[in-house]
Amino acid sequence: MNNKNDVLRGLALKATCAALLIGASAAASADPFGVQIAGGLGDRHVKKLDLGFVWDPNLTWWQIGDWHFSLIGEAHVAWWHTSEGNVHDNIGEVGVTPIIRLIKGSGSLRPYAELGAGIRLLSSPRLSEKFTLGTAFQFADMAGVGLQFGSHQQYQAGYRFQHVSNGGIKEPNPGINFHQLYLQYNF
Repeated sequence: MNNKNDVLRGLALKATCAALLIGASAAASADPFGVQIAGGLGDRHVKKLDLGFVWDPNLTWWQIGDWHFSLIGEAHVAWWHTSEGNVHDNIGEVGVTPIIRLIKGSGSLRPYAELGAGIRLLSSPRLSEKFTLGTAFQFADMAGVGLQFGSHQQYQAGYRFQHVSNGGIKEPNPGINFHQLYLQYNF
């Protein structure tokens, strides 16, 4: 059991390093990037704190009036806490998510809607003796809305609904849902 935990910690460390390298490469290429902080509540009394590193390669397409689609990349490091668990009160999460966003192209306030699907690695799939997500490897689908604002459009605030599950790779696969609010600063 201890060897399995060591392997998971090693994978989590590697994923965290990869996320930091993605953030550093975004900075080096001078593409816009940002830092995001999110808080959320999930099923089973799970609270989530999430730190995201955001990369905007400025890929846009399909102009519809003053609106267009864009592609955003995010890398996340998160912490889950539950008071229900008698096995793990705290679980770590790392992962990446590509996001497609429909955003207004001009104005001081730019609303947007977004969809994304990514992958996550959990430090443990088990929250309690009776509740497990089946595997440490998970998929993370999300849908959200937000607003970009500021003198240089450097701020974003939004809401996301996120579903995390193993996609049927292994049973059980109950999944867990989160409602998250986030703030972001773009450099």
